[in-house]
Amino acid sequence: MSKELTPREIVEALDRYIVGQQEAKRAVAVAIRNRWRRQQLPDSLRDEVGPKNIIMVGPTGVGKTEIARRLANLVNAPFVKVEATKYTEVGYHGRDVESMIRDLLDRAIQMVRAEQTEVVRAEAERLTEERLLDILMPPGRDAPDEAADGETAQRRHRSREKLRAQLRAGELDDRMVDISIEHKGPPVGMFATVGGTDQLDPELQSFLERLMPSQVKARRMPLREARRVLFEQQCDALIDRDKVSELAVRRTESGGILFIDELDKLCGGEGGHGPDVSRQGVQRDLLPVVEGCTVSTRYGPVRTDHILCIAAGAFSRSSPNDLMPELQGRFPIRVELGDLTKEDFRRILTEPENAVVKQQIALMGTEGVRVEFTDDAIDEMASLAYQANRSGQNIGARRLHTISEKLLEDLSFSAPERGGESVVIDAEYVRDRLADIMKNEEIGRFGFHSLREEEK
Repeated sequence: MSKELTPREIVEALDRYIVGQQEAKRAVAVAIRNRWRRQQLPDSLRDEVGPKNIIMVGPTGVGKTEIARRLANLVNAPFVKVEATKYTEVGYHGRDVESMIRDLLDRAIQMVRAEQTEVVRAEAERLTEERLLDILMPPGRDAPDEAADGETAQRRHRSREKLRAQLRAGELDDRMVDISIEHKGPPVGMFATVGGTDQLDPELQSFLERLMPSQVKARRMPLREARRVLFEQQCDALIDRDKVSELAVRRTESGGILFIDELDKLCGGEGGHGPDVSRQGVQRDLLPVVEGCTVSTRYGPVRTDHILCIAAGAFSRSSPNDLMPELQGRFPIRVELGDLTKEDFRRILTEPENAVVKQQIALMGTEGVRVEFTDDAIDEMASLAYQANRSGQNIGARRLHTISEKLLEDLSFSAPERGGESVVIDAEYVRDRLADIMKNEEIGRFGFHSLREEEK
């Protein structure tokens, strides 16, 4: 899909969900387009061209993660977000850094399997329907004799077709049926390690799982749920697992996007002690993964040479220059995401397809309550969010969720009894509903108490 999108088109698509931060959008758009350009190169040069990894620098809540996530969805690429700090939780190195590549491959497996499910859907649904009919109308013990009896066979055929019509019409969805479910549970006792199953060698993990015998259990459930379970079983039988693994590995290697958040928390001085030792160790472990190495997985080896790595961090008390020089070199592109202005907050409230105001209107609409926000109400909410971020902790666009939830708390609570009503939210409504919050010192950590001081 990425080959069909120019950098300008990618930025325009991201603009539908993310306000501002044009520099970061342009950087990721060029990185994605370069992947397509690399595929057009001759084989002798293609392997020599690696991805230009990116570091996003900016405070929380300004869109770093959202840009990477929306980008991956846009180009249908495997994507995982990992917290750099999780690799320092146990001992000095914490969780195995290579596990992030295994997580990325697991995501690719899910994507490819979903695509293959669509390929076999028609046949799987047909087989599921026949299996449900067999459950609803099992053959008798004298089935061979019945088959020889033409009249009996026709009668059974008519009964089966009648059941089929009822099944397709959903008339039997609530009927309870008994089905057999095959379950192959992991050897929990053998896998119980301090670091989790990802710490085991992938080949050993696969071997131990193969040792576990399959268990068939009979379960009684409504037919609608049985249809889903049987459909998954039919898909498992029809889908070529080796093909899924091969396609997933290939997609991970050529199109995977790895988002490493909180990279600034790994900054530590050379020759440090205590936590600095752990941070330096994680940075060293990240070097081969980011630059390019081969990671062993249960589905086969995965090369990381062409996986796009996007790192992010606030870097409020440090700088990307505080990272190890070797790691800095693996992220040649740096972009800064700026603080959100009052106008940015106003646009975030109304412009994106998933805007906060649109969400609240849709949520209240499910209860039959029609909510309308006036322009001055939007201005007031944007002003409150902007001032609160300046006076207290700067949590970016997340501030708007705090304001909108408190603003509509009473309405949301009473909405089931107010179906059919219309509610107009204007600036006065906003000030009235948020007055108590602005005075409440317990919410001081949100910065609201400082607003009244600035007004004075």
